[in-house]
Amino acid sequence: MQHRSFFLLALVALLAVTTAVAKKKDKVKKGSECSEWTWGPCTPSSKDCGMGFREGTCGAQTQRIHCKVPCNWKKEFGADCKYKFESWGACDGSTGTKARQGTLKKARYNAQCQETIRVTKPCTSKTKSKAKAKKGKGKD
Repeated sequence: MQHRSFFLLALVALLAVTTAVAKKKDKVKKGSECSEWTWGPCTPSSKDCGMGFREGTCGAQTQRIHCKVPCNWKKEFGADCKYKFESWGACDGSTGTKARQGTLKKARYNAQCQETIRVTKPCTSKTKSKAKAKKGKGKD
């Protein structure tokens, strides 16, 4: 009698697991019907960087996915546009700035990105010291 009840219990558990797996596969199939998703920019939940959401549309379907805007992102060209930059140029004495150019390396989520961009920053008058001692090393 105990063997029958154990067998019946195992059969019910197997049936429950099989049903759960089948439901999960149905959800995956429903989400994959559309192949041409259009994604918007990542919008932070608070302030101008950090965790947020990106909305995507495909036909009548709409989805929101989690995303993250880096806090050091350049607002001019967005967090979804990745560029490869050249070295900084010489300091322009008349403007007090130096510039460099970047070429588009990757556009995430079909973002509208410029092929090349030019960025500037103020020239620094101080030189960096390369001989700084590391913390905790060389102390006795």
